[in-house]
Amino acid sequence: MSGDKEYLEKLAEKVEELLIVLNNIAEDLRTVAASLKTIAVSQLSQPPPAPAPKVSEHPPVEKPLGIEDVKMMFPEDLEGLLNFEDKGEYIKITPRQYLGAENFAKIAQIVRGAGGDYISAGKDSHFRIPKLKP
Repeated sequence: MSGDKEYLEKLAEKVEELLIVLNNIAEDLRTVAASLKTIAVSQLSQPPPAPAPKVSEHPPVEKPLGIEDVKMMFPEDLEGLLNFEDKGEYIKITPRQYLGAENFAKIAQIVRGAGGDYISAGKDSHFRIPKLKP
């Protein structure tokens, strides 16, 4: 009989612990719900976005990027780590030395932002930025 009593007391303690955890979760959910409501109300109260400007029937003629244009995309510290070469359709960018993960990531982000890619080709791996936007 005393074994059953101990078992029931342990079960009761575990139920109480679970109730505490569930109450904490419920409070967190109430906080999140209030935050979401605040965000939704603020978005609804904002004026609608202005209409987009009319685009002319003739898109502006883009001039192709040159090496100097591409160099200007990079901060001086990164530019100094790179060689730039005009390959006709694109500008080829090769590292002068080992870049390290952080510099590689920064360069890759700039290249992608300009519509370019990283070409993994062993020792001939390089970045390339098209001279004309696609």
